[in-house]
Amino acid sequence: MAGESGTAEAAEATDIALSRQDLREVTAFAAACAEEVLAVFEADRPDDGRPREAIDAAREFARGGERGKRLRDTAWAALKAAREADTPAAQEAARAAMAAAGAAYLHPLAKATQVKHILGAAAHAARAAELVAGDDRTVGAERVVRAARRATPAVVDVLGRYPAAPGGGGRVGELTRALDAHLRPCS
Repeated sequence: MAGESGTAEAAEATDIALSRQDLREVTAFAAACAEEVLAVFEADRPDDGRPREAIDAAREFARGGERGKRLRDTAWAALKAAREADTPAAQEAARAAMAAAGAAYLHPLAKATQVKHILGAAAHAARAAELVAGDDRTVGAERVVRAARRATPAVVDVLGRYPAAPGGGGRVGELTRALDAHLRPCS
């Protein structure tokens, strides 16, 4: 029955307590991380404002704006910009912007994949910085530490409600897991 299915889905959707303010905190963190490498994209594609628009939309939501069409549209546009960028570093910078706008869509599901909504922008930004530095992994590690310092107690609290970051995802996945490990209190 449709009603029973909807009830099961509703029950699953409440696995994690998540307020609108929690989403705003996570999105503000993601936007700040993505903004750090925006110049990498803009140096590659100076006439393409899509990643900047995604970060602006994320910031607007974080300051109390609506979670709606503008966020979704700018996230998709930033992803398209990533595909069109000429350098891997610029691609990662645009993906960071996409992840910033997408952070507002963190779901209250107790799934490790949701951690990407919280930490994805920081991980893509760290990867962009690594690539600018000639694929220097120490630069990524430094960016992870920097992002960990930037995370507010509210962001750390939200992250702690979810399982640890999932495996896979290449270097960006490694950076996500490193940041995740930095932010979780020792058990």
